[in-house]
Amino acid sequence: MRALYYDGQLQYREAYSRPVRGPGEALIQVKWAGICNTDKEIIKGYKGYRGVLGHEFVGVVVEADDPVWIGRRVVADINVGCGICRLCKKGKAHHCWKRRCLGIFGMDGAFADYLSMPVENLFVVPDRVSDREAVFAEPLAAALEIVEQIHVRPSQRVAVLGDGKLGQLVALVLSLTGCRLTVIGKHPDRLQLLQGRAETKCLSEVDVEAEEWAASFDLVVDCSGQPSGLLLASALTEPGGVLLMKSTFQGDNTVCATDWVVRELTLTGSRCGPMDAALRLLERRLVDVLPLISSVYSLPDGVKAVFDQQAGKVLLDMGL
Repeated sequence: MRALYYDGQLQYREAYSRPVRGPGEALIQVKWAGICNTDKEIIKGYKGYRGVLGHEFVGVVVEADDPVWIGRRVVADINVGCGICRLCKKGKAHHCWKRRCLGIFGMDGAFADYLSMPVENLFVVPDRVSDREAVFAEPLAAALEIVEQIHVRPSQRVAVLGDGKLGQLVALVLSLTGCRLTVIGKHPDRLQLLQGRAETKCLSEVDVEAEEWAASFDLVVDCSGQPSGLLLASALTEPGGVLLMKSTFQGDNTVCATDWVVRELTLTGSRCGPMDAALRLLERRLVDVLPLISSVYSLPDGVKAVFDQQAGKVLLDMGL
């Protein structure tokens, strides 16, 4: 099968070994896959991963122990726990110490013609949700994790830092709460997509020394993907507020934790979220993800796709 493989250098392979599904797993033919900033960070050394990249996908089950799954269009929770440890038994497989994560560590990912996943990780895509929409289920679920973790009230001032793929989805989700939402980014065309959903500001307009901005938000969500983003997000969070961190990147970050103590901030890390809820939002048309797509590539052009510098979502169409 074809695959986009990373072993210190990203390369397209025509003859990569097709996965052999294990007990309780389904073999899935990938139809569409999405490129995430995490994929780009892996190439910089994040997690030390070697293998097929990709964790955002929609596909069709071609093999499974239970024939009811065959032919079904599916997306998947990308975290595979060991199933027997204390965390897994408490329903926290996302944090299992021995977990594997699709295309990020421990298992080959979705930038290939086929992948294998446990059936218990699969979610059937509703008929009303197109393939192009379904490929957004995983990052949309990550955005929904915020409202799983934190009660966002309509009266609160909320800022999202970053107007890229994840920042856009986070903003769409938070706009449903009725909060006073501001999105800060670098790309006017990306910010324009949020017209009517949030107030938008270019980063160059933000002065953290000015009273309008300094420590003025109840909740700040950092989706910048940059080490500097956390520092800015911290400066924007009011005393007693919540600083929620969505960015994952290769490298270290230098912060002044003493400032967080003095201002009594609540710090929250946030990662993967509820896939079933993401599919419901897509099915009910509560969020429109299609305008976020900036370009579509074939798998043989996958290396070029990964290094595409556009701010929008880049997709791989496996049928091309």
